[in-house]
Amino acid sequence: MNARALLYSPNLHSLYTSNRPPETSNRNRRTLKSDPKSLRVWIYQRNRSSVFRVLVRSSDKRESSSNSYAESIKEGGEMVNRNGVVSDSVSLVPWWEEFPKRWVIVLLCFSAFLLCNMDRVNMSIAILPMSAEYGWNPATVGLIQSSFFWGYLLTQIAGGIWADTVGGKMVLGFGVIWWSIATILTPIAAKLGLPFLLVVRAFMGVGEGVAMPAMNNILSKWVPVQERSRSLALVYSGMYLGSVTGLAFSPFLIHHFGWPSVFYSFGSLGTVWLTLWLTKAESSPVEDLTLLPEERKLIADNCASKEPVKSIPWRLILSKPPVWALIGCHFCHNWGTFILLTWMPTYYHQVLKFNLMESGLLSVFPWLTMAISANAGGWIADTLVSRGFSVTNVRKIMQTIGFLGPAFFLTQLKHIDSPAMAVLCMACSQGTDAFSQSGLYSNHQDIAPRYSGVLLGLSNTAGVLAGVLGTAATGHILQHGSWDDVFTISVGLYLVGTVVWNLFSTGEKIID
Repeated sequence: MNARALLYSPNLHSLYTSNRPPETSNRNRRTLKSDPKSLRVWIYQRNRSSVFRVLVRSSDKRESSSNSYAESIKEGGEMVNRNGVVSDSVSLVPWWEEFPKRWVIVLLCFSAFLLCNMDRVNMSIAILPMSAEYGWNPATVGLIQSSFFWGYLLTQIAGGIWADTVGGKMVLGFGVIWWSIATILTPIAAKLGLPFLLVVRAFMGVGEGVAMPAMNNILSKWVPVQERSRSLALVYSGMYLGSVTGLAFSPFLIHHFGWPSVFYSFGSLGTVWLTLWLTKAESSPVEDLTLLPEERKLIADNCASKEPVKSIPWRLILSKPPVWALIGCHFCHNWGTFILLTWMPTYYHQVLKFNLMESGLLSVFPWLTMAISANAGGWIADTLVSRGFSVTNVRKIMQTIGFLGPAFFLTQLKHIDSPAMAVLCMACSQGTDAFSQSGLYSNHQDIAPRYSGVLLGLSNTAGVLAGVLGTAATGHILQHGSWDDVFTISVGLYLVGTVVWNLFSTGEKIID
């Protein structure tokens, strides 16, 4: 029973006592009338809550039970009449403090992934004036671009283990500040020489490599299963919008302030994010002392037990067919996705005959499409789960769209002559691809919530390898073949992934 309900309860007289509470300081104390027959209330302000002390002194003169025990009280803009009815309620808590804490965590993860891709794609724009200034040839440019993945590959599994054992808050915070520092140091390293630049770019990959496993670990503890798809979709859409933001603002900054300004400005945003993260986030609801009881109960009732992980059961994890289905399908998915996102400007320029400026602007369009589709797919998936569809069926439906959609639109490119239709077809391909956020990208938390960080590290390692191998293989194919050959391989892997996913995947917890 809350304090106000207790104060005006008809049975309050049963709690009366003749013992006066200990004398306290007059500071922050307010009382009712000093009549010995009246109810006295001391209110002590303690941060957001108030502590009530109640004293009733009886009189020799009998009072009718119908008499009121208190006059009307107006406190903090809230009027309570003599019968204890709130007549003009005004919330004492700011709206931003009533906002669900789990969605604060989701939005902070979203902003971290926004910064992640902003800091990653700025090099693809800045490399043009940098190569002109330092005289780098195309082979050197390719080496610099690939150096990021050296560190990125190293920390996928390690980041998952670290997040599952010490908590995602520390790991994600480390990742953001690490890659932000590496971003700021990039112009300095470039001036010192190529080896220094390669090391700094690899260090940046180390920081960004732990981000995805750490985020997955945090959300597995904070987000109920019926909100899982849309929360993950929102976080991953931060990556897409980060690419849009980076590609849109980098040319402006370079034109007005020079190419180093891109790295200094983008990198400094990480310190702002870290300040908010350290003050607002916790690794799990258990560690958050400010979490409201209603939200704590909602999370506890709809999330699996999240005791700290002391050891990783590798044999058990690697013995499960759904785990291997997840790893294999992540490879199939990223092969096509990385090729399209890496080689799309070249395709626009060589095949559709757009100039370089047009190619760069049109490359933003698929990222926007993916951001919209990912969030739409997340809401659809969560709606299906809340209406009684099994998680397994929902994951299979969403990932099937994520595989067959791109496969269909890529096969149509060879039959299209209009550049506008080709651009639309590519956007539709990436838009349907984004439904994977509610498919395989949500499945780690379904099948192994306690080890979701490790599991994402495993599958994303396969996904990064697919991106590296697919990007390199595409260059080799284009020297001896055509774009139709490139798309045919991607379509084939999408079809293989569809079959494997529908045969072996599950949405049920298989590892406790």
